[in-house]
Amino acid sequence: MDLFEYQARDLFAKHGVPVLAGEVIDTPEAAREATEKLGGKSVVKAQVKVGGRGKAGGVKLAQTPDEAVARATDILGMDIKGHTVHKVMIAETAPEILEEYYVSYLLDRTNRTFLAMASVAGGMDIEQVAEETPEKLAKVPVNANEGVTIEKAREIVALAKFPAEVAEKVAEVLVTLWATFIAEDALLVEVNPLAKVANGDVIALDGKVSLDENAEFRQPGHEEFVDHAAANPLEAAAKAKNLNYVKLDGEVGIIGNGAGLVMSTLDVVAYAGENHGGVKPANFLDIGGGASAAVMANGLEIILGDPDVKSVFVNVFGGITACDEVANGIVQALQLLKDKGEEVTKPLVVRLDGNNAELGRKILSDANHPLVQRVDTMDGAADKAAELAAAK
Repeated sequence: MDLFEYQARDLFAKHGVPVLAGEVIDTPEAAREATEKLGGKSVVKAQVKVGGRGKAGGVKLAQTPDEAVARATDILGMDIKGHTVHKVMIAETAPEILEEYYVSYLLDRTNRTFLAMASVAGGMDIEQVAEETPEKLAKVPVNANEGVTIEKAREIVALAKFPAEVAEKVAEVLVTLWATFIAEDALLVEVNPLAKVANGDVIALDGKVSLDENAEFRQPGHEEFVDHAAANPLEAAAKAKNLNYVKLDGEVGIIGNGAGLVMSTLDVVAYAGENHGGVKPANFLDIGGGASAAVMANGLEIILGDPDVKSVFVNVFGGITACDEVANGIVQALQLLKDKGEEVTKPLVVRLDGNNAELGRKILSDANHPLVQRVDTMDGAADKAAELAAAK
């Protein structure tokens, strides 16, 4: 879950990372009082989960409360790279900025470790720094058992070649930023820029945080960060049913058991769709190992509720849950939906393989549901699902 800047700022402040005061608002007039609290001047910053706000005109300096109202009026409702601005942060203006730096921690999946990154070239896209001046970006692995002590932080600072006069202050920020990263179960914490200001302080002027949604069971406070207004209603409904669902931009609904199989299914459907007018997968949905009737019904209910879906491909490899159980689940799920008054009108293509596949296929054939077609190969089923979607 990616956070808005103001949410990242609040988390930083909670853990002792130096930040400026700020308040989030959603009406232009509220900018007046917020700016008055900050001494009459403020920075009005669009709150969207995308970079490039400044270049798009989403960050403006206000010298007076009236000007803050005007700037908030300009920014609220603005479209920034497809994201509509519904909130702005009224932030304290920083003392004169002398230098801008970059620091972050992230989960390095490739190397199965944590990674610290730091650069004296802050205030710009770190990807640009890495490409144009890679020598200015230090990448330092962090041992999960040891974490970032002040000694480790000093090592990162030295490798990034921070100026001596700010080295210790940056090291202290790195220690508190690591504490934030671990305590909040984050996948990424980033400060860009981390600014050296005229009085010698080092302050986080902008932040980015991504939290691990798999840690929600031990982070109940993270619920307040969810942007319900922007959430896809189908994804929200799937989450309420404990389904692993992601909405995609296509026409073939996908149900599978196991993330790897579902990912492969997305690929074969996309490939098959090229022969049927560019039909694409409409979602990722992994029902896991226990494909009971209730789980299958929940999955079908979510997918069939998507108006973009024209056909459904159920692709199951029987393992711990045998194919006959899955087949019974499909038959019962269709009946459950019918009993609930939810008429199923979209065709289903089912491919079963693995444990008890023959019995599962027989169950589907005996049920003889008019909307269910059984195809025994993955490629063939994908092609049939794409064909049916294209014909709608």
